[in-house]
Amino acid sequence: MWVFHGLYSKLLGGIPRHRMIVARVLGEDLAAAATAGVGILEILLGLWVFSHRFPRSCAAVQTLAIVAMNALEISRAPDLLISAPGMVALNAGFLALGWYSATRDSPRGGLR
Repeated sequence: MWVFHGLYSKLLGGIPRHRMIVARVLGEDLAAAATAGVGILEILLGLWVFSHRFPRSCAAVQTLAIVAMNALEISRAPDLLISAPGMVALNAGFLALGWYSATRDSPRGGLR
């Protein structure tokens, strides 16, 4: 998800609605640069997920990122969302899988 949305949706402009949401939150003047910056950060987060290093920290950063993005999108650009409840439900499932993956192999319940 992170690499796809970072690269395709934001850096390559494959889903223009993403830049429109950023413009709504930060303003049109910053939208292009901020969307590219967010895209790069999403790609880096995806690479972190793939690395399997510090999985609990990675899951925590993903949680903070998704909660912040969802809150901003719902509060500042609800009309640009396909379905706010659907987005929240999908992201909750995504985070549940992330936390499961981060804690499942730990000999002490994921305290890494």
